[in-house]
Amino acid sequence: MDQDDGVGRGVKRSAASTGRAGGVYVPPFKAAQAAVPSDPSTVEYQRAAWDALRKSINGLVNKVNTSNIANIVAELFAENIIRGRGLLVRAVVKAQMASPNFTPVYAALIAVINTKMPEIGELLMKRMILQFRRAYRRNDKIVCLACTKFLAHLVNQQVAHEIVALELLTLLLDKPTDDSVEVAVGFITDCGAMLTELSPRGIHAIFERFRGILHEGEIDKRVQYMIEGLFVIRRGRFADHPAVPPELDLVESADQISHELILNDDHDPERSLDIFHFDPEYTQTEAQYDLIKAEIIGDEELGADGEPESEEEEEEEEAPAEANEMEIIDETGTKDVTLRRTIYLTIMSSLDFEECAHKLLKTPMGEGKEPVLCEMVLECCAQERSYMRFYGLLGERFCRLKREFEQAFEELFARQYATVHRHETSKLRNIAKFFAHLLQADALDWSVLEYISLTETDTTSSSRIFIKIVFQELSEVMGLKKLRARLNDPAYAEFFSGLFPKDSPKNTRFAINFFTSIGLGGLTDELRAFLKVQQVQAEAARAAAAADGDEGSSDVSSDSSDSDTSSDASSSDVSSDGDSSDDQSRAGSSKRARRH
Repeated sequence: MDQDDGVGRGVKRSAASTGRAGGVYVPPFKAAQAAVPSDPSTVEYQRAAWDALRKSINGLVNKVNTSNIANIVAELFAENIIRGRGLLVRAVVKAQMASPNFTPVYAALIAVINTKMPEIGELLMKRMILQFRRAYRRNDKIVCLACTKFLAHLVNQQVAHEIVALELLTLLLDKPTDDSVEVAVGFITDCGAMLTELSPRGIHAIFERFRGILHEGEIDKRVQYMIEGLFVIRRGRFADHPAVPPELDLVESADQISHELILNDDHDPERSLDIFHFDPEYTQTEAQYDLIKAEIIGDEELGADGEPESEEEEEEEEAPAEANEMEIIDETGTKDVTLRRTIYLTIMSSLDFEECAHKLLKTPMGEGKEPVLCEMVLECCAQERSYMRFYGLLGERFCRLKREFEQAFEELFARQYATVHRHETSKLRNIAKFFAHLLQADALDWSVLEYISLTETDTTSSSRIFIKIVFQELSEVMGLKKLRARLNDPAYAEFFSGLFPKDSPKNTRFAINFFTSIGLGGLTDELRAFLKVQQVQAEAARAAAAADGDEGSSDVSSDSSDSDTSSDASSSDVSSDGDSSDDQSRAGSSKRARRH
């Protein structure tokens, strides 16, 4: 009996250890996780972390929508999306291809991430451009429609520069087919509102091409109706197709970073970022990303282990965080170059001066950047083949808006006049007409003319040409009478003393001759009268000096004249006899001449 019990107990122990009745089942994936080492420096640990990162990113991207996009962005930043940027871009592209209706949401997600990590936005742009080109070559209309829809919303979010959109439309409409025109219509329907604001000239040229295709009539009737519908949408100013819905307008204009990629360039899709690579410095890399994550989403939102911190911990860390802050000052001038480029593109893409002024005033420039804007306006004006009134009206508008702009243009006038000899004649003419417009419109104070000294020694051929063009333009617009009244205004007399010099007759005559030679002699009437008065006074002074000299010489010779009076009297008697005989001989000869 005891033996049987012992055997039974032995059998039971064996069943508990090896059979299903008494053991615990461990799923294979849990057994694999248990087998993964906890050392971050091993390949197995990093591969497991990579798989976890991929699954987390895919899950977050797949569940993003309009209502939870802010939370999804914070959760994505909590993951190491610098290491997994290839995974993130691939997940977004895949999700967008599967659900094109959610394209505005995915574009808004990328726009927010792009403000902090521009390399992710650039990588997505490269892959979308390459995918579109591949689908375009294969005539894959479905993929083309999905790609162009994503690119259109990236343009709306200003992740993609408008040049990409214009190049894409030019490619689609260069050799129009039913499919290419349909793709172009869908693309411009999605981003037409933004393109109209960013590049009105470009969008006008695209619609002219659509009109030409419609007139040619070589495409299918269905596509022609689509083009006609597009013109109706344009006449309605894309009211039913806003660029960015209000709930997805998450990025401030000052924080937007646009990527200007050329459609036909060779772009590297960086496919190696999609696969696992062993990182020998894994721990340091993760620590660096933790610092970046803390800077982006803030220590107050996430603690060291991803949990919210208490208010006491926040207060304790506020002081050292402020102490560790370092102010970084950019001395490379990169911001100024970017600003100048933005101003140039805005001016070139504007239809009229009012639209241009509105766009430029909306451009975030920062404090004290008014001179940069004024300088760019003048440079763009100088680069034109001939003067365009557009620039004068634009400068006038800025001068009337803020005193800072007027002061900047006054400084520009002085600097341009001092360096006028460096410009070509065409540039010099445009600059002179620009300032003449500001002067005649009273947008620029006439006191700036004090920088001009119209003398032979103080002027060069270039400066004389500049003065000539300025005053001829003023005379043409204002009229000679009104211009003369302005130049004779006593309130500005001290500022015009260099234009009409009265310091010496030579300089005065030079100014009179200059204005007379350019057909504006009527401006020098007062100067001529002044010169005449000066000449009369000079002659009177010379006569007075001569009279003083004559009186002195007569006093010296009075003594000698008294001593010679007796001899003069005797000689006069002798000379009188000779004179009478000479008169008789002259009378006789004249009588003989009359006889003959």
